[in-house]
Amino acid sequence: MSTHVETSDLPATIRTYLAAHAARDTDAALRLFTPDAVVVDDGSTYRGTEGIRRFLSRAGAEFTYTTELVAAERVDATHWVATHRLEGDFPGGVVDLAYRVVLDGDLIAELVIAPAP
Repeated sequence: MSTHVETSDLPATIRTYLAAHAARDTDAALRLFTPDAVVVDDGSTYRGTEGIRRFLSRAGAEFTYTTELVAAERVDATHWVATHRLEGDFPGGVVDLAYRVVLDGDLIAELVIAPAP
């Protein structure tokens, strides 16, 4: 069972990743993943450093949008959910996305991005 927490209580790795991703700083974001990490976004799976680099460099690049961290949950010591609200010029204009993160120590081993329930 997950527990809602303050967004500031997310682990530093997750907060740093979210900030780097929002700033489109691919190198800073990539340093936060394990070498064999997996990212799933919009029906595509990206594996390992080069796959995740492709994801980071392309994700949302065709749209202009703002993002706001609106909720956080702790599932257990290694599983967390950060919910972002995106508003922009993409179809629908507004969406809440859940970033489901699995940590391996201080690095991200898995990231699954999907519409928040």
